[in-house]
Amino acid sequence: MNKTDLKEVYLLPSKHSTILSLDFPRKNTHPTNGIVLAADVGGTKTNLALFESKDGQLKTLKANSYPTKEYSSFIKMVKFFHTNRLLLIDSICLGVAGPVVNGKVQGVNFPWSIDGDEIAKEFHVEHVAVMNDMEANAYGLAALDKEELFTLIEGSNASGNAVMISPGTGLGEVGMYWNGVNFNPFASEGGHCDFCPRNNLEIDLWKYMDQRYKHVSWERVLSGPGIYDVFQFLLKEGNEKVPEWIQEKMLKEDPSAVITQIAIKGQSAICRETLDLFTRFLAIEAAQLALKMKATGGIYIGGGIVPKIVQGMDLKVFKRGFIQSGRLDMLLETIPVKVVLNQKTALLGAAYYGAAMLN
Repeated sequence: MNKTDLKEVYLLPSKHSTILSLDFPRKNTHPTNGIVLAADVGGTKTNLALFESKDGQLKTLKANSYPTKEYSSFIKMVKFFHTNRLLLIDSICLGVAGPVVNGKVQGVNFPWSIDGDEIAKEFHVEHVAVMNDMEANAYGLAALDKEELFTLIEGSNASGNAVMISPGTGLGEVGMYWNGVNFNPFASEGGHCDFCPRNNLEIDLWKYMDQRYKHVSWERVLSGPGIYDVFQFLLKEGNEKVPEWIQEKMLKEDPSAVITQIAIKGQSAICRETLDLFTRFLAIEAAQLALKMKATGGIYIGGGIVPKIVQGMDLKVFKRGFIQSGRLDMLLETIPVKVVLNQKTALLGAAYYGAAMLN
């Protein structure tokens, strides 16, 4: 079953059918039937899907994706997406890129504010959950098969906490506490912590970024916009000129995507250096996150970038950057690192959580 295609029937997660057992808010053994609206609200795009939860299964009724910034509010986008039968929705769950406090969130990379109470009132829905998009991503791991993961580091099969890190328009991070039976996701805004350079080139990069942004977070270097900023820095440092054909391609397409594509094809040394720095930064921050959470249960890498380029990443660069923490290198060597290939993981997590709220 190809779970990147939402026109499928999905079994609700169970310990026996998923790669991870997540702790959903389920009160009863048998799930209640109903209609679930799920959303993954990101800085670039918002994925919406309407599911029917019936007899322990989720069936997609409708799904679409919209440019986030082309709409003035989440409510208006939903009304455009689902123009009829609004009152039939029984639960709504949103994963939103931003810090959620008491069911409210102001987007970091988009201009919306979202209020769960307003959504419940507008659509006359009793069950509404607003969570960080990375929490939704973590819950979505319960929907995946082993084939939807790409292993970067095998590690061991030790139990314990797990983490997820997702570079995209921004940099998302989430922890998953292991209670001995299930994983319990909890939100983090670790992507906004300070970037820490480790050598002279990275110190110069920090200075360059500090002049532009005044605060250099990991998100500034480990994201889509960050790839382009690092590329520009390397151009400046090397006093190089971009070939005209690359410039033209960047004007027509997303420059960060162009850089990674050209790097993978081996058509530009500076593009390759940019991709290798991205890979190194991903490894370093993944290791730091793992140490802070003692994530012996594994590291999962998601987001909109890595699943598309993992086959072209230099895994030696990743491993060198990852196993570089002095006295705790032995611990890092035991931690599995896997890339989540399913781009709809956050949407599936929101759908599963929304279905669980019906119980």
